[in-house]
Amino acid sequence: MLPAAGRRRPALRPALRPARLILIGFVLVIVAGTVLLTLPTSSADGRGTGLVAALFTATSATCVTGLSVVDTAEHWSGFGQVVILVLIQVGGLGVMSLATIFGLLIARRVRLQTQMAAQRESKSTVFGDGRRVILGVIGTTVVIEAVVAAILAVRFATGYGESTGRAAYLGVFHAVSAFNNAGFALFSDNLVGFVGDPWIIVPVSAALILGGLGFPVLFELAREMRRAGLRLRGVGRAARLRLSLHTRMTLVTYAALAVVGVVALTATEWTNPATLGHLGLSDKLLAGMFSGVSPRTAGFNSVDVGSMKSSSLLVTDVLMFIGGGSAGTAGGIKVTTFAILGYVILSEIRGEPSVHAMRRRIGPDVQRQAITVALLGVGAVVAATLALMYLTDYTLDTVLIETVSAFATVGLSTGITPDLPGAAQLFLVGLMLLGRLGPITLGSALALREKARRFERPEERPIVG
Repeated sequence: MLPAAGRRRPALRPALRPARLILIGFVLVIVAGTVLLTLPTSSADGRGTGLVAALFTATSATCVTGLSVVDTAEHWSGFGQVVILVLIQVGGLGVMSLATIFGLLIARRVRLQTQMAAQRESKSTVFGDGRRVILGVIGTTVVIEAVVAAILAVRFATGYGESTGRAAYLGVFHAVSAFNNAGFALFSDNLVGFVGDPWIIVPVSAALILGGLGFPVLFELAREMRRAGLRLRGVGRAARLRLSLHTRMTLVTYAALAVVGVVALTATEWTNPATLGHLGLSDKLLAGMFSGVSPRTAGFNSVDVGSMKSSSLLVTDVLMFIGGGSAGTAGGIKVTTFAILGYVILSEIRGEPSVHAMRRRIGPDVQRQAITVALLGVGAVVAATLALMYLTDYTLDTVLIETVSAFATVGLSTGITPDLPGAAQLFLVGLMLLGRLGPITLGSALALREKARRFERPEERPIVG
């Protein structure tokens, strides 16, 4: 029955909102992880871990960040490291995605409410394809992680004398951490000890790039390559891939920012004896490449971040804040948001009435969303930076990279995280959760009700600039 004319439509029940389900799911996983990490069996010394440290680690793992207040390799036992690994995988795949796949396996059906939540988390654009999308997410994740884990395991076994079991464990842990852009490593110096080893650095880089591009981009590329059959059409002409605006914008912007990051960080750190200066030419190039790619948003480091120059830290801050692709394991405001803002500015400078990008028009609603995400991200980082500077005596450079890293779920740090007071660490916990879920998702999840505007005010133009 249709509602009577003039009768107010009831607002959606908050419990049915997919955004709220996602938020609740993440919080429940973090709580469960915190409880497990506080157990004596999770710590190497068997004494247990404090609540704040366990909460921080569980949040960092679930939000695939990588910041840590304790040494992952030394503090946690095998059980604790496995808990962190599971939290990374759950956080990377998404709580609602796992809920959907479990429903498929157990009940052979999925509740519409849960399916909608999973689709929202994976940014699916076609209603009703939730099952196929989530199965694709699981399959893609397993295949990529398995390939990277195998390469790393062989290298750890043959190049570093690790036993077969230990090498396999190291391979799996770092493959999962890399593809999910988590940045957790089972070495006290992260990957600094492998700075010149391409058999470690290159597979990790490939995994974090694939995870950072986002599942929609990976799915579309796979679909178009299957459709083209990877065959040549005609003499010397390859089959053309018909890619959407989102995929083209993601690939172009991601590649451009990667080049800028690699060149800028390699150039600024080239003569720094504490980072690249003491390395040979090939090792410098490899370390520079990894330093430019990792902030997008993996959090691994093969050089000492705390020894970087201030200019390098600023470049790293920018790369971390922009982040990677949408609907993937990367954080930040996303490269598509950054690209849309660039096209908005370009159109305004040209005096054009609408915004066009790559032969397509971008609607006003998308423009508003990009501006909202960017400004909320800036606001969150600024507020957290001010809070940490009030609570600590660290400089702006040091604090800013910490807050941007938390918001963008990167995990890079100058090493101050364990020394922060408890209140500052809790600020970072909230910032990591906000950065993982996204400002708009979190804001809609916390909203009391949805309102539809039933009338418009008279238009008036204020002075801008």
